[in-house]
Amino acid sequence: MILIPVIDLMQGQVVRAVGGQRSTYQPIVSALCQGSEPLAVARALCEHGAARQLYVADLDALMGGRVQVEVLRALLHGLPDLELWVDGGFADAADAERLRHRLGPLADRLVPVFGSESLRSPEALERCFGAPQPRRHGAVLSLDRRGGERLDPSGCWDAVALWPPRVIVMTLERVGSNAGPDLDTLRELRDKAPHITLVGAGGIRDEADLVRAQEAGADAWLVASALHDGRLSRIEGPPPRLPG
Repeated sequence: MILIPVIDLMQGQVVRAVGGQRSTYQPIVSALCQGSEPLAVARALCEHGAARQLYVADLDALMGGRVQVEVLRALLHGLPDLELWVDGGFADAADAERLRHRLGPLADRLVPVFGSESLRSPEALERCFGAPQPRRHGAVLSLDRRGGERLDPSGCWDAVALWPPRVIVMTLERVGSNAGPDLDTLRELRDKAPHITLVGAGGIRDEADLVRAQEAGADAWLVASALHDGRLSRIEGPPPRLPG
C-alpha cells in the first residue's frame, strides 16, 4: 500500500484533524518531530512514509479564507522532489489556476485537488475534468462524505464518466477518529471504476487496516494520525510510485 502523508494547515501551522470538525482542531503533537511548523512536519512525515506525494488540506481556504500561498511555496521549495496535492477549497478550475499563477514555476509540482464538497456546480465539474482538457495538470477529484451523506453540490459522485485517473474517497468523520477505514464505500466505487487509481482517506489505525484497504481495492491511502502516533512502521527503501 502506498502512503500519502497529510498535513492540515490552519493559520500557518499544522493541526490534528479529528472527525472533520475543523473549528476544533488543535496544533499537532507528533512522535516524529517537534512543533507544528509545516515544513518540519511535512519532511518528517514524508521521510517516515517514503512518500513521493504530500496532501495538504488548507483549512483556512476550506473555511472561506485565503489560500496560504506562502506556506505552500515554502513546502515546494523545501521538498524539491515532492508532488504537492493541495485541497484549497477550489470552487472551480479558475480558483486552482489563480493559485498556480501565484506560485509561478513552483506550480509545476502542484496537483490541485477538487473536492466534491467545494465544487459549486455541474458546470464547474465539467470545466475541471471534461473535454477538451480531461487531464489538466493531473488534477485529482475527492469524493467527500460525512456521516453517510455525500457532500456533493456538483454531482461528482454519480458523474463516473468525468472522473480523472486519480480519485480520493474521503470519509470525513473517520479522519483522526481511530474508527477504521470505510471499506464498503471504497468497494462500491472500485466496482464503478475498476481502472482508476483509488486513494482512500480516513480511519487507518495500523498496518492491518492498510492490508484490508488494499484487499478492498485501494491503491493508496491518505494518512496522518497513524504516522504521528507511531502506529505505522517507517518505510525503508525508495518511495513507491503511485499509478495513474
